[in-house]
Amino acid sequence: MRLPLLALLARGPAHGYELKQGLEQLLGSAYPQPNVGQIYVTLGRLEKSGLIEGEEIAQSNRPNKKIYRLTDAGREVLHVWFEDPTDEPRVRDEFFMKLALAPASGMADQITLINKQRRQYLNTLRDLSKLAAAEDRDNRISQLLIEGAMLHLQADLDWLERCQEELE
Repeated sequence: MRLPLLALLARGPAHGYELKQGLEQLLGSAYPQPNVGQIYVTLGRLEKSGLIEGEEIAQSNRPNKKIYRLTDAGREVLHVWFEDPTDEPRVRDEFFMKLALAPASGMADQITLINKQRRQYLNTLRDLSKLAAAEDRDNRISQLLIEGAMLHLQADLDWLERCQEELE
């Protein structure tokens, strides 16, 4: 949550609820909706670490609000984040650990595990298809997020087929 909030603040000062709305509008319903409490806790931590500065703004008919802005240190952290490639592929996969350890434990059958995981992936793929159909077609970021998740799932399904072929 830290770095996405910094990225939103790079476009200009905002308060916590505006940042929440910005994330929701950008990512659509495909991405887990951020909790406003989590956003304010994260903003507090970012301020403590000197990556943002907050300023209380008095409001006449409402409680004061705090507007946050990015500091030079925050801008540098954000620059590094955008420059560094993201770690992938994921080698530490929990399902693969289950699959690898099932025979040694004697507590699970590998093919049964593969079939359960396949059903899970297919259900998730179906849910994503419904979400893609319901999502605003003009929100290209959200559509790309859904499409990327679906492509990853399809690759995972292909990999499960490969595992089953090897283990049968």
